[in-house]
Amino acid sequence: MDLVKYVQEKYIAKKDFPEFKAGDTITVYYEISEGNKTRTQFFKGTVIQLRGTGATKTFTIRKMSGDVGVERVFPINMPALQKIEVERRGKVRRARIYYFRNLRGKKARIKDAPYKKN
Repeated sequence: MDLVKYVQEKYIAKKDFPEFKAGDTITVYYEISEGNKTRTQFFKGTVIQLRGTGATKTFTIRKMSGDVGVERVFPINMPALQKIEVERRGKVRRARIYYFRNLRGKKARIKDAPYKKN
């Protein structure tokens, strides 16, 4: 178990992303390779959950595409991940907001919250 942690700390490159939590609206820029060309695509939505620690950390983002909800899970150390921008800070009471999936329209709004700096 200790060996796994050692390898993750030593060999996996850490990227510098801003701090975010569930309820925040973020934009994730990631690289897509089509044939021999690469392009940058973005995915903007609300963070539903953060899961895991260290190198195995993932986060789930949900956005509405018309009437259809689209969710995507991103590993935090995915090589194709270029940058993460925090658009809005949201105030929610729990760490995983699965109830957000069932909300529509005005009920699906999340209040803005000021972030406390340490």
